[in-house]
Amino acid sequence: MSGRLLRLVCTAAVAAGTVLAPVPAAAVPEPPAPGGRSVSELLTDLQRLYQQAEEATETYNATAEKLKEQRAEVRRLDGQLARARLSLHDSRGAAGRLARQQYQNSTDISPYVRLLLARDPQHALDQGHVIGQLARERAETVGRLTGSEKKADGLARKARAALDRQLTLSVQQKKDRDAVRKKLDDVEELLASLTEEQRGAVAELERTDVEAAQEDLVTSGALGSGEDANEPTRAADRAVRYAVQQLGKPYEWGAEGPEAYDCSGLTSEAWGYAGRPIPRTSQEQWARLPRIPLRELRPGDLVVYFPKATHVAIYLGGGQVVQAPRTGEKVKVSPLASHPILGAVRPDKGQDREAR
Repeated sequence: MSGRLLRLVCTAAVAAGTVLAPVPAAAVPEPPAPGGRSVSELLTDLQRLYQQAEEATETYNATAEKLKEQRAEVRRLDGQLARARLSLHDSRGAAGRLARQQYQNSTDISPYVRLLLARDPQHALDQGHVIGQLARERAETVGRLTGSEKKADGLARKARAALDRQLTLSVQQKKDRDAVRKKLDDVEELLASLTEEQRGAVAELERTDVEAAQEDLVTSGALGSGEDANEPTRAADRAVRYAVQQLGKPYEWGAEGPEAYDCSGLTSEAWGYAGRPIPRTSQEQWARLPRIPLRELRPGDLVVYFPKATHVAIYLGGGQVVQAPRTGEKVKVSPLASHPILGAVRPDKGQDREAR
């Protein structure tokens, strides 16, 4: 991380009441837990519930994105259908005029007989040419009417199917929303069952676990030399600055800012601000963005967590990330190893030589 960017991160972190690394603390005696469970077991349960809540949140986000796209598709098809129906109306008007003309000009004498009886055969032939031209135009009018009817019918079927899909997604979104709320209720129920002393012990154990995981990550050499070899591109720098400016704002599931964020809401908005839109959910970010090894991390890269890619953060450099952690917490700077790492992706891979 450049010195200029590091100073910005430090200043923003202090202002938001966060720290860049955990501060060692004295060991806390382990108080008795509900149901005879140890503090480590409580922490495991709590982390499991938080992970399930975040997984449900990302499922909700994915459905919300599909619903947004489907609504746009319904609007597009409705517009096409309206234009097709207007064209069909015009075609039917032309066909009506054609029918009236044919009725008004009908005769029992065939064109061949009229040619034989004509005083001026050449004139009759010229008339026949005109009549033939009119006949072709009438055939084209009928063809346009038929084509307009088929197009309107086809678009009407597509519009109905798109609307049905939208309604299905709306129902699914409600189910996903209820699932998130149920998981969060489970978290609140567990937290409510703990005393203040027990909650403190769980938080302390979580902090020491993160410190140990961070130390293992650094000493294992997975981060390479531990120094950021590459400066961020201009877009990555903008994404990092946006994320840092959100420090202290609350986590809220399904939120995309500007007042609150969930994990992928923060990362997608940061890169959108940088001018490089990325998928909305952590799973799609992991699935669709170019992957890189941890030893090549540079500021702006996204670090994805948990086996199902249910959490994501933005790398700041120096082994730190900025993340929207979970319900009840705020956007903050954390050690890279705050959660089990799945891998990393780079939204602007291929732009390494971009001018800053």
